[in-house]
Amino acid sequence: MAGEIVNVEQAEQWDGRSGEYWAAHQERFDRAIEPHHARLMAAAAIARGERVLDIGCGNGRTSRDAARAAGAGGSVLAVDLSGPMLARARQSAEAEGLTTIRFEQGDAQAYPFPAGAVDVAMSRFGVMFFADPVAAFTNIGAALRPGGRLAILVWQPVEANEWMTAIREALSVGRDLPVPPPGTPGPFGLADADFVNSVLKSAGFADITLDSSVGPFNVGPDAETAYRFAAGLEPVLGMVADLDESTKARALENLRATVAAHETADGVAFGSAAWVVTARMS
Repeated sequence: MAGEIVNVEQAEQWDGRSGEYWAAHQERFDRAIEPHHARLMAAAAIARGERVLDIGCGNGRTSRDAARAAGAGGSVLAVDLSGPMLARARQSAEAEGLTTIRFEQGDAQAYPFPAGAVDVAMSRFGVMFFADPVAAFTNIGAALRPGGRLAILVWQPVEANEWMTAIREALSVGRDLPVPPPGTPGPFGLADADFVNSVLKSAGFADITLDSSVGPFNVGPDAETAYRFAAGLEPVLGMVADLDESTKARALENLRATVAAHETADGVAFGSAAWVVTARMS
């Protein structure tokens, strides 16, 4: 790890089982969020020669696309907590001959970024897990030059994302599954628009906009493949962890049926909604 790790719980998760699962299923994750990815890249509007910071770079798709957009005169610093995903990211970048990306394992909440060194900071579903969002975005903002840009992709609230509401309903088996409040580290930590505005303003950002991105969340080419993928997702594992074996089996059968009900000619797809958030460093 480079620098201090303050988000210890998330570091343990992403440098372990979750990171290994995401690395093993890189292509499936990238396919699932492709519509949102395209909108993020358009919002980032990376120009030739620009210096890019990719926060929570994961398996490196955003880093590679950013490097291609910035060209030989630009550069990308890609940071993530996950060793397994960074290994996959480096492998993919090398295979594509992209030499302007530097991958670093570290905690963006405390990473010692060079001050004013980048033109644009971006993230694709990687900034919802901070233990202290204001501290994290203040640190990220310090890495931007004056007037530098921020472009991030985060999930909208649970109720706007069928991929999560359908899973929760399938796995509830009579339970009332609570929704974590805004700011709780997790997939929906930055789902609340007012909370996002408050965090970014407190971190020194201005010209904050949230644009809606709606599209299919494709979890597999067929029902069986999609079920196997969904059953290994961290939110699913968490929702069945405290169930006895009989109830767990019933919950997973419910999940299998839910997945099958969403099979189409183009694969198994659920509705999804994200925010494309842009801002400038004031």
